[in-house]
Amino acid sequence: MPTRTTLPSAVRAGLLLLLLAAPARAADPKLLDRARSILQRAPLIDTHNDLPYALISKTGGDLGKTDLGVRQPDLPADIPRLREGRVGAQYWSIYVDSDTQLTRSALHEALRVFDVALRAIESRPELELARTADDIERISRAGKIASLFGVEGGHMVESSPAVVRMFHRLGARYLTLTHWKNVEWADSATDTPRLDGLSKHGELLVQELNRTGIFVDLSHVSADVMRDALRVSKAPVIFSHSDAYAVVPHARNVPDDVLRLLAKNGGVVHVSFIREFAVKNAEWQAQKKEARRAIRARVATDAEADKEQAAWENAHPRPGGSVASVADVLDHLRTVAGVDHLGIGADFFDNGKLSMVDGLADITTYPALFAELLRRGWSEEDLLKLAGRNHLRAMRQMERVAAELQKTTAPAVAEGPRSP
Repeated sequence: MPTRTTLPSAVRAGLLLLLLAAPARAADPKLLDRARSILQRAPLIDTHNDLPYALISKTGGDLGKTDLGVRQPDLPADIPRLREGRVGAQYWSIYVDSDTQLTRSALHEALRVFDVALRAIESRPELELARTADDIERISRAGKIASLFGVEGGHMVESSPAVVRMFHRLGARYLTLTHWKNVEWADSATDTPRLDGLSKHGELLVQELNRTGIFVDLSHVSADVMRDALRVSKAPVIFSHSDAYAVVPHARNVPDDVLRLLAKNGGVVHVSFIREFAVKNAEWQAQKKEARRAIRARVATDAEADKEQAAWENAHPRPGGSVASVADVLDHLRTVAGVDHLGIGADFFDNGKLSMVDGLADITTYPALFAELLRRGWSEEDLLKLAGRNHLRAMRQMERVAAELQKTTAPAVAEGPRSP
């Protein structure tokens, strides 16, 4: 037996840095070609892109100032890059900040984003609004990009089942129950729990989403809300842009016990390409915590500490990961939830340079991920499911549940509490 040699710690650290700095493995061109073919057939459905809000931020909603028919590298999507990435259907995010619930302006701002999103679709012959799973397949077969809406935060419905129904008429096909902050009827993953799950009115809204025909989206919610919603929902639920807590223990990710419940529910978890959620970073987090402790011991005020912390993070950026990082997440999700419950929800919201996993920085890069999964031995059938067929299956079941409930259940009319 050969003698094991222990390298000095400094040498091991240096080798680790070299490995981290090494360029990611280039995808095999043959695997890329197979990946593109699979995505063309699926169709590829991405459940989260923030183009509408980005258009408002860039132009105030004046679409005459931006031509989506040419590449727009400062926006999260445009037609040429959607084509290059082989996108067949895209959910455009209807997003407004959680704090708008405090000023009771959330619904107003949501309608503004809906307006921009609808006008953007109507302005491009390559895009068409889809309302059903059949629409997605029909539109993508015709060579267009099916467009749907996901409302990213329950604060925008202002506790009203009537607003849920109006959002459905505008094209919303999922509602994320919370965003970064709690709502009156549900706890967020990134806020201090108040309800330890869903309130009774929250359960009513989940039931109305089922009756109306809108996916219950559990990205951004606390783990207790996930469990409550899975208990209450009669239709498959989704996570529109989340990863695995067991791989990266971030509050925005999905615990294994919830993944197992999701499989029983028939729902789908759509993986995000955000590096904060997808890239293993325990060592960096420990260094960040130690830096914060040292800074607070040295400076007097929170403002000074925040400034120094920002400088430290600029000098020590969060690990960027690689295409393999997202593939690792998918491998774990497949093991726990099963391949029938996986999808894609990248969450492109900017130019991707600081937010997205290295190698998956924009919407042209989907084939790279699928090529990596082919390299790992995923079958073409599995990849067709991941790309979009799982979502279509869950959507058709959601539509069937809605049709049955509309025969037996009257629309909910009880208005819930609103933030003061």
